[in-house]
Amino acid sequence: MNIRSDIIRGHLDAIILRLISEKDRYGYEISKEITDRTEGRFQIKEATLYAVFQRLHRKELIESYFGSVSHGGKRKYYSITPLGRAYLSEIVKEWQEAKNIIDLFMEGL
Repeated sequence: MNIRSDIIRGHLDAIILRLISEKDRYGYEISKEITDRTEGRFQIKEATLYAVFQRLHRKELIESYFGSVSHGGKRKYYSITPLGRAYLSEIVKEWQEAKNIIDLFMEGL
């Protein structure tokens, strides 16, 4: 079952922060990880991914740096900042509460 992208769109910041909190990652790696973890049920578009990077960077939730040269040249890696970790922690708490509330109405359908 494919899910409508607008259902996930509001949570992309949290998803990407979560992936970057595990380890520093570059754009394609994040995109591939999202596809792999969802078993292909959700794929993020490149333009959307880089818009999220810009938004998170502007809010000082992530930082970027260029890694060593690889097959295609230097890769731009993203890392989470301490402010980003605190923000992610709050987002996770909010998500858990929202999920509990939604479950009250959706369970048993």
